[in-house]
Amino acid sequence: MADEAHITEVGGTGVPIPGDDVDTDQILPARFMKEVTFDNMADYLFYDARRDEDGEFNDHPLNRFEGASIAVVNQNFGCGSSREHAPQAMMRWGVDGVVGESFAEIFRDNCKSLGIPALTASHEDVTALQEWIEANPDADIEIDVEEETVTYGDTVIHGNIDDAMKEALVDGIWDTTQLMYSNLSKVEQTAAELPYVEEV
Repeated sequence: MADEAHITEVGGTGVPIPGDDVDTDQILPARFMKEVTFDNMADYLFYDARRDEDGEFNDHPLNRFEGASIAVVNQNFGCGSSREHAPQAMMRWGVDGVVGESFAEIFRDNCKSLGIPALTASHEDVTALQEWIEANPDADIEIDVEEETVTYGDTVIHGNIDDAMKEALVDGIWDTTQLMYSNLSKVEQTAAELPYVEEV
């Protein structure tokens, strides 16, 4: 990472989250969306999947790979409703990047807005990486955004990052709120010229 805004690479240990079509209700159950901030979302990440019938933590990967920063997922991850809470929960749990076979479009776009690279790779490459993490839980993985690669051990995966995501991360324009704030004078000037915006 060149600086806080320009995201060119992320790295850390990995957590495999296997399964196709993992939807946003599994990632962040709807009953926790009533909270007015995202502050506690990490506590609710995969809330039901991580607990047994007695409410105790089970052997879910998020319980076994605590402290990981790179999530490795399978097909159509983040499908279902378009809740921003799902990637927010992942980010607040500690996920800085995601490698998967494919992502739901809105989930991927929400990741972009949070500065989380989402790289796609083949089924074979993803499952091999998931197996490697199981065998090497303390070893690092690196996502290079510009090169669109994942490096782990002696292996380099050549994947794909959506063009819009790559541009936003590398150019440091993924945080639209910060972008508007840093151009506040231009925003105010544009707003002043709009006939339907009244000054308060």
